[in-house]
Amino acid sequence: MSSKKDFVWGVATASYQIEGAYNEDGKGLNIWDVFSHEPGNIECGHTGDVACDHYHSFKEDVALMKELGVKAYRFSLSWTRIFPEGTGEINEKGVKFYSDLIDELVKNGIEPYITLFHWDYPYALYKKGGWLNEESVKWFADYAAKVSELYSDRVKYFITFNEPQCFIGQGYHSGVHAPGLKVSYRDIFQMCHNVLKAHGAAVIALRKNAKQTLKIGYAPTCIANYPSTDKPEDVEAARKALFACPQLSRGVMWNTSWWSDPIVLGHYPKEGLEMYKDYLPEITEEDMKLISQPIDFYAQNIYNGKEIRAGADGKPEIVERYIGSPKTAIQWPITPECMHWTPKFFYERYKLPFYITENGMSAHDVVSLDGKIHDPNRIDFLNRYLLELEKAVDEGAQVEGYFLWSFMDNFEWSKGYTERFGIVFVDYETQKRIPKDSAYWYKEWIEAHSK
Repeated sequence: MSSKKDFVWGVATASYQIEGAYNEDGKGLNIWDVFSHEPGNIECGHTGDVACDHYHSFKEDVALMKELGVKAYRFSLSWTRIFPEGTGEINEKGVKFYSDLIDELVKNGIEPYITLFHWDYPYALYKKGGWLNEESVKWFADYAAKVSELYSDRVKYFITFNEPQCFIGQGYHSGVHAPGLKVSYRDIFQMCHNVLKAHGAAVIALRKNAKQTLKIGYAPTCIANYPSTDKPEDVEAARKALFACPQLSRGVMWNTSWWSDPIVLGHYPKEGLEMYKDYLPEITEEDMKLISQPIDFYAQNIYNGKEIRAGADGKPEIVERYIGSPKTAIQWPITPECMHWTPKFFYERYKLPFYITENGMSAHDVVSLDGKIHDPNRIDFLNRYLLELEKAVDEGAQVEGYFLWSFMDNFEWSKGYTERFGIVFVDYETQKRIPKDSAYWYKEWIEAHSK
Protein backbone atom coordinates (compact mmCIF):
# COMPACT_ATOMS: atom_id res chain seq x y z
CA MET A 1 0.00 0.00 0.00
CA SER A 2 2.88 2.34 0.76
CA SER A 3 3.66 2.62 -2.96
CA LYS A 4 0.12 2.54 -4.32
CA LYS A 5 -0.35 5.96 -5.93
CA ASP A 6 -4.00 5.46 -6.80
CA PHE A 7 -5.06 4.46 -3.27
CA VAL A 8 -7.92 6.73 -2.16
CA TRP A 9 -7.23 8.68 1.04
CA GLY A 10 -10.35 10.47 2.17
CA VAL A 11 -12.50 11.79 4.97
CA ALA A 12 -16.19 11.17 5.65
CA THR A 13 -19.22 12.96 7.09
CA ALA A 14 -23.03 12.62 7.06
CA SER A 15 -25.67 15.20 6.20
CA TYR A 16 -27.64 15.39 9.46
CA GLN A 17 -24.47 15.40 11.53
CA ILE A 18 -22.92 18.50 9.92
CA GLU A 19 -25.26 20.48 7.67
CA GLY A 20 -27.60 22.26 10.05
CA ALA A 21 -30.09 24.55 8.25
CA TYR A 22 -32.70 21.95 9.14
CA ASN A 23 -35.68 24.07 8.11
CA GLU A 24 -34.10 26.44 5.58
CA ASP A 25 -34.58 26.82 1.83
CA GLY A 26 -37.47 24.40 1.53
CA LYS A 27 -35.94 21.37 3.24
CA GLY A 28 -38.52 18.92 4.64
CA LEU A 29 -38.44 17.25 8.05
CA ASN A 30 -36.65 13.95 8.53
CA ILE A 31 -37.00 11.51 11.41
CA TRP A 32 -33.90 12.90 13.17
CA ASP A 33 -35.32 16.42 13.07
CA VAL A 34 -38.38 15.10 14.88
CA PHE A 35 -36.59 12.65 17.20
CA SER A 36 -33.98 15.15 18.40
CA HIS A 37 -36.68 17.66 19.34
CA GLU A 38 -38.36 15.19 21.72
CA PRO A 39 -37.19 15.55 25.35
CA GLY A 40 -34.88 12.83 26.63
CA ASN A 41 -33.84 11.34 23.28
CA ILE A 42 -30.49 13.08 22.84
CA GLU A 43 -27.84 13.72 25.47
CA CYS A 44 -28.01 17.28 26.85
CA GLY A 45 -31.08 17.97 24.71
CA HIS A 46 -28.90 18.63 21.67
CA THR A 47 -30.29 18.71 18.11
CA GLY A 48 -28.85 18.83 14.61
CA ASP A 49 -30.66 22.08 13.85
CA VAL A 50 -27.41 24.00 13.36
CA ALA A 51 -24.75 21.28 13.78
CA CYS A 52 -21.54 22.48 12.05
CA ASP A 53 -23.48 24.85 9.78
CA HIS A 54 -21.83 23.14 6.80
CA TYR A 55 -24.79 24.27 4.70
CA HIS A 56 -23.46 27.82 4.87
CA SER A 57 -19.76 27.01 5.38
CA PHE A 58 -19.09 24.31 2.79
CA LYS A 59 -16.63 26.41 0.76
CA GLU A 60 -14.48 27.01 3.84
CA ASP A 61 -14.70 23.30 4.69
CA VAL A 62 -13.66 22.18 1.20
CA ALA A 63 -10.76 24.64 1.23
CA LEU A 64 -9.64 23.12 4.53
CA MET A 65 -9.85 19.61 3.05
CA LYS A 66 -7.61 20.71 0.21
CA GLU A 67 -5.14 22.31 2.62
CA LEU A 68 -4.96 19.01 4.51
CA GLY A 69 -4.23 17.03 1.35
CA VAL A 70 -7.50 15.08 1.35
CA LYS A 71 -8.00 13.24 -1.96
CA ALA A 72 -11.66 12.21 -1.60
CA TYR A 73 -14.71 13.25 0.39
CA ARG A 74 -17.47 10.84 1.29
CA PHE A 75 -20.64 12.73 2.22
CA SER A 76 -24.33 11.89 2.33
CA LEU A 77 -27.28 13.69 0.83
CA SER A 78 -30.21 14.82 2.93
CA TRP A 79 -33.10 13.13 1.10
CA THR A 80 -35.55 15.82 2.29
CA ARG A 81 -33.34 18.65 1.09
CA ILE A 82 -33.94 17.33 -2.44
CA PHE A 83 -37.45 15.89 -1.96
CA PRO A 84 -39.03 17.68 1.03
CA GLU A 85 -41.80 15.05 1.23
CA GLY A 86 -39.55 12.16 0.21
CA THR A 87 -41.31 11.88 -3.15
CA GLY A 88 -43.05 14.22 -5.56
CA GLU A 89 -41.97 17.82 -5.88
CA ILE A 90 -38.29 18.59 -6.00
CA ASN A 91 -36.64 21.42 -4.02
CA GLU A 92 -34.39 23.37 -6.38
CA LYS A 93 -32.52 25.18 -3.58
CA GLY A 94 -31.57 21.84 -2.04
CA VAL A 95 -30.51 20.53 -5.45
CA LYS A 96 -28.34 23.61 -5.91
CA PHE A 97 -26.63 23.20 -2.54
CA TYR A 98 -25.29 19.77 -3.45
CA SER A 99 -24.47 20.86 -6.98
CA ASP A 100 -22.42 23.77 -5.61
CA LEU A 101 -20.71 21.47 -3.09
CA ILE A 102 -19.78 18.99 -5.84
CA ASP A 103 -18.46 21.81 -8.04
CA GLU A 104 -16.35 23.09 -5.16
CA LEU A 105 -14.90 19.63 -4.54
CA VAL A 106 -14.08 19.06 -8.20
CA LYS A 107 -12.53 22.53 -8.47
CA ASN A 108 -10.25 21.67 -5.55
CA GLY A 109 -9.21 18.28 -6.91
CA ILE A 110 -11.21 16.26 -4.35
CA GLU A 111 -13.13 13.21 -5.59
CA PRO A 112 -16.76 13.21 -4.39
CA TYR A 113 -18.24 9.97 -3.04
CA ILE A 114 -21.99 10.29 -2.48
CA THR A 115 -23.86 8.20 0.08
CA LEU A 116 -27.57 8.21 -0.79
CA PHE A 117 -28.80 7.37 2.69
CA HIS A 118 -27.12 7.97 6.04
CA TRP A 119 -30.09 7.57 8.40
CA ASP A 120 -32.13 10.79 7.93
CA TYR A 121 -35.33 9.25 6.54
CA PRO A 122 -38.09 11.61 5.31
CA TYR A 123 -40.67 12.11 8.06
CA ALA A 124 -43.49 12.27 5.50
CA LEU A 125 -42.59 8.76 4.29
CA TYR A 126 -42.10 7.49 7.82
CA LYS A 127 -45.74 8.45 8.46
CA LYS A 128 -46.69 6.23 5.51
CA GLY A 129 -44.98 3.25 7.10
CA GLY A 130 -41.39 3.94 6.12
CA TRP A 131 -39.28 0.85 5.49
CA LEU A 132 -42.20 -1.36 6.54
CA ASN A 133 -44.17 -0.18 3.51
CA GLU A 134 -43.47 -2.19 0.33
CA GLU A 135 -43.62 1.13 -1.56
CA SER A 136 -40.40 2.17 0.21
CA VAL A 137 -38.46 0.28 -2.46
CA LYS A 138 -39.88 2.50 -5.19
CA TRP A 139 -39.53 5.68 -3.09
CA PHE A 140 -35.82 5.05 -2.67
CA ALA A 141 -35.32 4.03 -6.31
CA ASP A 142 -37.02 7.23 -7.52
CA TYR A 143 -34.80 9.29 -5.22
CA ALA A 144 -31.70 7.45 -6.52
CA ALA A 145 -32.77 8.02 -10.13
CA LYS A 146 -33.08 11.77 -9.60
CA VAL A 147 -29.73 11.96 -7.77
CA SER A 148 -28.04 10.15 -10.66
CA GLU A 149 -29.71 12.40 -13.20
CA LEU A 150 -28.63 15.51 -11.29
CA TYR A 151 -25.08 14.72 -10.24
CA SER A 152 -23.59 11.76 -12.13
CA ASP A 153 -22.09 14.08 -14.74
CA ARG A 154 -19.54 15.05 -12.05
CA VAL A 155 -19.81 12.22 -9.50
CA LYS A 156 -18.64 8.73 -10.40
CA TYR A 157 -18.81 7.01 -7.00
CA PHE A 158 -22.08 6.27 -5.21
CA ILE A 159 -22.91 4.30 -2.05
CA THR A 160 -26.52 3.24 -1.48
CA PHE A 161 -26.80 2.71 2.28
CA ASN A 162 -24.70 3.43 5.33
CA GLU A 163 -24.89 0.92 8.18
CA PRO A 164 -28.36 -0.65 7.86
CA GLN A 165 -27.47 -2.60 11.01
CA CYS A 166 -27.74 0.72 12.86
CA PHE A 167 -30.59 2.56 11.19
CA ILE A 168 -32.86 -0.50 11.32
CA GLY A 169 -31.51 -2.21 14.44
CA GLN A 170 -31.07 0.88 16.60
CA GLY A 171 -33.88 2.90 15.06
CA TYR A 172 -36.63 0.30 15.06
CA HIS A 173 -35.59 -2.52 17.39
CA SER A 174 -33.56 -1.21 20.32
CA GLY A 175 -35.10 2.25 19.88
CA VAL A 176 -32.06 4.32 20.82
CA HIS A 177 -31.94 6.09 17.45
CA ALA A 178 -34.60 7.81 15.35
CA PRO A 179 -37.46 7.12 15.11
CA GLY A 180 -37.06 5.45 18.53
CA LEU A 181 -39.25 2.37 18.02
CA LYS A 182 -39.17 -1.20 19.34
CA VAL A 183 -41.08 -3.19 16.74
CA SER A 184 -41.69 -6.93 16.41
CA TYR A 185 -39.24 -9.38 14.87
CA ARG A 186 -41.70 -9.90 12.04
CA ASP A 187 -41.64 -6.17 11.27
CA ILE A 188 -37.87 -5.89 11.64
CA PHE A 189 -37.20 -8.65 9.10
CA GLN A 190 -39.73 -7.14 6.69
CA MET A 191 -37.92 -3.81 6.96
CA CYS A 192 -34.58 -5.49 6.39
CA HIS A 193 -35.88 -7.20 3.26
CA ASN A 194 -37.33 -3.96 1.92
CA VAL A 195 -34.06 -2.09 2.54
CA LEU A 196 -32.14 -4.75 0.62
CA LYS A 197 -34.63 -4.58 -2.24
CA ALA A 198 -34.36 -0.78 -2.16
CA HIS A 199 -30.59 -1.12 -2.47
CA GLY A 200 -30.97 -3.26 -5.61
CA ALA A 201 -33.59 -0.96 -7.10
CA ALA A 202 -31.32 2.04 -6.43
CA VAL A 203 -28.38 0.34 -8.17
CA ILE A 204 -30.55 -0.10 -11.27
CA ALA A 205 -31.86 3.48 -11.07
CA LEU A 206 -28.40 4.99 -10.60
CA ARG A 207 -27.02 3.19 -13.65
CA LYS A 208 -30.08 3.82 -15.82
CA ASN A 209 -29.92 7.59 -15.28
CA ALA A 210 -26.14 7.97 -15.22
CA LYS A 211 -24.27 10.44 -17.38
CA GLN A 212 -21.09 8.34 -17.17
CA THR A 213 -20.06 4.84 -16.11
CA LEU A 214 -20.55 4.70 -12.33
CA LYS A 215 -18.86 2.82 -9.52
CA ILE A 216 -21.55 1.76 -7.04
CA GLY A 217 -21.04 0.27 -3.59
CA TYR A 218 -22.61 -0.45 -0.23
CA ALA A 219 -21.34 0.41 3.28
CA PRO A 220 -22.56 -1.76 6.16
CA THR A 221 -20.70 -2.19 9.44
CA CYS A 222 -19.79 -5.05 11.77
CA ILE A 223 -18.21 -6.21 14.99
CA ALA A 224 -14.85 -6.74 13.33
CA ASN A 225 -13.70 -10.02 14.89
CA TYR A 226 -10.05 -10.99 14.76
CA PRO A 227 -8.16 -14.16 15.80
CA SER A 228 -6.38 -14.49 19.11
CA THR A 229 -3.36 -16.04 17.36
CA ASP A 230 -2.24 -16.88 13.80
CA LYS A 231 -3.07 -20.54 14.37
CA PRO A 232 -5.36 -21.86 11.61
CA GLU A 233 -8.02 -22.93 14.11
CA ASP A 234 -8.17 -19.44 15.67
CA VAL A 235 -8.26 -17.75 12.27
CA GLU A 236 -11.13 -20.00 11.20
CA ALA A 237 -12.95 -19.36 14.49
CA ALA A 238 -12.70 -15.59 13.97
CA ARG A 239 -13.95 -15.92 10.40
CA LYS A 240 -16.91 -18.02 11.51
CA ALA A 241 -17.77 -15.61 14.30
CA LEU A 242 -17.68 -12.65 11.90
CA PHE A 243 -20.26 -14.18 9.55
CA ALA A 244 -22.39 -16.08 12.09
CA CYS A 245 -26.04 -15.07 12.50
CA PRO A 246 -26.81 -13.98 16.08
CA GLN A 247 -29.68 -15.38 18.10
CA LEU A 248 -32.92 -13.42 18.28
CA SER A 249 -32.37 -10.46 20.59
CA ARG A 250 -32.45 -6.69 20.47
CA GLY A 251 -29.07 -6.96 18.73
CA VAL A 252 -30.20 -9.38 16.01
CA MET A 253 -29.71 -6.80 13.26
CA TRP A 254 -26.02 -6.51 14.18
CA ASN A 255 -25.58 -9.21 11.61
CA THR A 256 -22.87 -9.21 8.96
CA SER A 257 -23.89 -12.03 6.63
CA TRP A 258 -27.64 -11.24 6.74
CA TRP A 259 -26.99 -7.74 5.41
CA SER A 260 -24.28 -8.64 2.86
CA ASP A 261 -24.67 -12.20 1.55
CA PRO A 262 -27.94 -11.39 -0.29
CA ILE A 263 -26.34 -8.43 -2.08
CA VAL A 264 -23.06 -10.05 -3.07
CA LEU A 265 -23.80 -13.79 -3.06
CA GLY A 266 -27.46 -13.65 -4.06
CA HIS A 267 -28.92 -15.50 -1.07
CA TYR A 268 -29.54 -15.11 2.63
CA PRO A 269 -27.31 -17.21 4.92
CA LYS A 270 -28.87 -20.67 5.48
CA GLU A 271 -28.18 -20.46 9.21
CA GLY A 272 -30.28 -17.30 9.47
CA LEU A 273 -33.10 -18.60 7.26
CA GLU A 274 -33.51 -21.50 9.66
CA MET A 275 -33.03 -19.48 12.85
CA TYR A 276 -35.43 -16.67 11.91
CA LYS A 277 -37.92 -18.66 9.79
CA ASP A 278 -40.96 -17.89 11.98
CA TYR A 279 -40.51 -14.15 11.46
CA LEU A 280 -39.46 -13.81 7.82
CA PRO A 281 -41.52 -12.29 5.02
CA GLU A 282 -42.03 -14.15 1.77
CA ILE A 283 -38.70 -14.13 -0.07
CA THR A 284 -39.00 -14.76 -3.82
CA GLU A 285 -36.44 -15.51 -6.53
CA GLU A 286 -37.42 -12.20 -8.08
CA ASP A 287 -36.58 -10.44 -4.80
CA MET A 288 -33.15 -12.04 -4.69
CA LYS A 289 -32.43 -11.12 -8.30
CA LEU A 290 -33.26 -7.49 -7.46
CA ILE A 291 -31.23 -7.47 -4.25
CA SER A 292 -28.14 -8.99 -5.90
CA GLN A 293 -27.72 -6.44 -8.69
CA PRO A 294 -23.97 -6.34 -9.42
CA ILE A 295 -22.04 -3.72 -7.45
CA ASP A 296 -18.53 -2.45 -8.14
CA PHE A 297 -17.14 -2.36 -4.63
CA TYR A 298 -17.94 -3.48 -1.11
CA ALA A 299 -17.24 -1.34 1.96
CA GLN A 300 -17.20 -1.58 5.71
CA ASN A 301 -17.18 0.93 8.54
CA ILE A 302 -14.66 -0.56 10.97
CA TYR A 303 -14.02 0.75 14.49
CA ASN A 304 -13.43 -2.21 16.80
CA GLY A 305 -13.87 -5.92 17.19
CA LYS A 306 -13.73 -8.88 19.49
CA GLU A 307 -10.77 -11.21 19.96
CA ILE A 308 -11.81 -14.76 19.03
CA ARG A 309 -10.19 -18.15 19.57
CA ALA A 310 -11.21 -21.72 18.92
CA GLY A 311 -12.65 -23.25 22.09
CA ALA A 312 -11.97 -26.76 23.32
CA ASP A 313 -14.89 -27.94 21.17
CA GLY A 314 -13.53 -26.05 18.16
CA LYS A 315 -16.32 -23.49 18.24
CA PRO A 316 -15.53 -19.76 18.34
CA GLU A 317 -15.29 -18.18 21.76
CA ILE A 318 -14.66 -14.60 22.79
CA VAL A 319 -11.44 -13.81 24.64
CA GLU A 320 -12.31 -11.41 27.43
CA ARG A 321 -10.41 -8.13 27.29
CA TYR A 322 -7.78 -7.63 29.97
CA ILE A 323 -8.37 -5.27 32.88
CA GLY A 324 -7.46 -1.75 31.91
CA SER A 325 -7.54 -2.44 28.17
CA PRO A 326 -7.64 0.76 26.10
CA LYS A 327 -10.87 2.49 25.11
CA THR A 328 -11.80 5.64 23.26
CA ALA A 329 -13.67 8.54 24.87
CA ILE A 330 -17.00 7.01 23.81
CA GLN A 331 -15.87 3.81 25.58
CA TRP A 332 -15.36 1.74 22.44
CA PRO A 333 -12.47 -0.75 22.67
CA ILE A 334 -9.29 0.00 20.73
CA THR A 335 -8.53 -3.12 18.68
CA PRO A 336 -6.28 -2.28 15.70
CA GLU A 337 -5.85 -5.97 14.82
CA CYS A 338 -9.37 -5.96 13.41
CA MET A 339 -8.18 -3.70 10.59
CA HIS A 340 -5.83 -6.43 9.45
CA TRP A 341 -8.13 -9.42 9.61
CA THR A 342 -11.58 -8.09 8.78
CA PRO A 343 -10.76 -6.70 5.30
CA LYS A 344 -9.07 -10.04 4.56
CA PHE A 345 -12.10 -12.05 5.66
CA PHE A 346 -14.48 -9.87 3.65
CA TYR A 347 -12.33 -9.92 0.53
CA GLU A 348 -11.99 -13.71 0.71
CA ARG A 349 -15.77 -14.12 1.04
CA TYR A 350 -17.03 -11.49 -1.39
CA LYS A 351 -14.10 -11.02 -3.79
CA LEU A 352 -14.94 -7.39 -4.52
CA PRO A 353 -12.71 -4.31 -4.39
CA PHE A 354 -12.89 -3.09 -0.82
CA TYR A 355 -13.07 0.28 0.93
CA ILE A 356 -12.88 1.29 4.56
CA THR A 357 -15.65 3.90 4.53
CA GLU A 358 -15.32 4.90 8.19
CA ASN A 359 -12.64 4.52 10.84
CA GLY A 360 -11.61 6.85 13.65
CA MET A 361 -12.09 7.62 17.31
CA SER A 362 -13.74 9.96 19.76
CA ALA A 363 -11.25 11.69 22.05
CA HIS A 364 -11.39 14.21 24.91
CA ASP A 365 -10.27 17.09 22.72
CA VAL A 366 -9.80 20.58 24.17
CA VAL A 367 -8.27 23.81 22.92
CA SER A 368 -4.95 24.03 24.79
CA LEU A 369 -3.39 27.19 26.18
CA ASP A 370 -1.41 27.53 22.94
CA GLY A 371 -4.67 27.64 20.95
CA LYS A 372 -4.06 24.22 19.40
CA ILE A 373 -5.71 20.84 19.84
CA HIS A 374 -3.17 18.18 20.77
CA ASP A 375 -4.63 14.71 20.26
CA PRO A 376 -1.73 12.24 20.42
CA ASN A 377 -4.13 9.44 21.35
CA ARG A 378 -5.98 9.85 18.02
CA ILE A 379 -2.70 9.93 16.10
CA ASP A 380 -1.63 6.73 17.85
CA PHE A 381 -5.02 5.12 17.11
CA LEU A 382 -4.91 5.99 13.41
CA ASN A 383 -1.28 4.93 13.08
CA ARG A 384 -1.93 1.54 14.65
CA TYR A 385 -5.06 0.87 12.55
CA LEU A 386 -3.46 1.97 9.28
CA LEU A 387 -0.38 -0.17 9.87
CA GLU A 388 -2.72 -3.14 10.33
CA LEU A 389 -4.57 -2.20 7.13
CA GLU A 390 -1.23 -2.29 5.31
CA LYS A 391 -0.84 -5.90 6.41
CA ALA A 392 -4.20 -6.80 4.90
CA VAL A 393 -3.19 -5.20 1.59
CA ASP A 394 0.23 -6.85 1.64
CA GLU A 395 -1.50 -10.21 2.17
CA GLY A 396 -3.73 -9.81 -0.87
CA ALA A 397 -6.89 -7.95 0.16
CA GLN A 398 -7.86 -5.59 -2.69
CA VAL A 399 -8.38 -2.49 -0.57
CA GLU A 400 -8.94 0.57 -2.78
CA GLY A 401 -9.37 3.32 -0.23
CA TYR A 402 -9.75 4.57 3.33
CA PHE A 403 -12.09 7.28 4.63
CA LEU A 404 -11.30 8.68 8.06
CA TRP A 405 -14.26 9.37 10.35
CA SER A 406 -14.61 12.18 10.65
CA PHE A 407 -13.44 15.26 8.84
CA MET A 408 -14.76 17.42 11.67
CA ASP A 409 -16.46 17.16 15.04
CA ASN A 410 -20.20 16.82 14.62
CA PHE A 411 -23.56 15.72 16.01
CA GLU A 412 -22.90 12.17 17.24
CA TRP A 413 -26.50 10.94 17.05
CA SER A 414 -27.93 10.09 20.50
CA LYS A 415 -24.75 11.45 22.10
CA GLY A 416 -25.32 14.92 20.65
CA TYR A 417 -22.18 17.06 20.73
CA THR A 418 -20.65 15.30 23.73
CA GLU A 419 -18.31 13.20 21.54
CA ARG A 420 -15.63 14.55 19.21
CA PHE A 421 -14.62 12.27 16.31
CA GLY A 422 -13.14 14.91 13.99
CA ILE A 423 -9.60 15.66 12.93
CA VAL A 424 -10.86 19.26 12.76
CA PHE A 425 -12.16 20.82 15.97
CA VAL A 426 -15.48 22.68 15.78
CA ASP A 427 -16.27 25.44 18.26
CA TYR A 428 -20.07 25.17 18.20
CA GLU A 429 -20.51 28.65 19.69
CA THR A 430 -18.59 30.40 16.91
CA GLN A 431 -18.44 27.67 14.21
CA LYS A 432 -14.68 28.22 14.06
CA ARG A 433 -12.72 25.27 12.65
CA ILE A 434 -9.30 24.39 14.10
CA PRO A 435 -7.35 21.48 12.59
CA LYS A 436 -6.11 19.18 15.33
CA ASP A 437 -2.60 17.72 15.42
CA SER A 438 -4.11 14.55 13.93
CA ALA A 439 -5.21 16.51 10.83
CA TYR A 440 -1.60 17.47 10.11
CA TRP A 441 -0.46 13.93 10.90
CA TYR A 442 -3.00 12.55 8.39
CA LYS A 443 -1.81 15.07 5.79
CA GLU A 444 1.75 13.78 6.20
CA TRP A 445 0.56 10.17 6.09
CA ILE A 446 -1.28 10.83 2.82
CA GLU A 447 1.74 12.56 1.28
CA ALA A 448 4.06 9.72 2.29
CA HIS A 449 1.71 7.05 0.96
CA SER A 450 0.82 8.71 -2.34
CA LYS A 451 4.28 8.66 -3.92
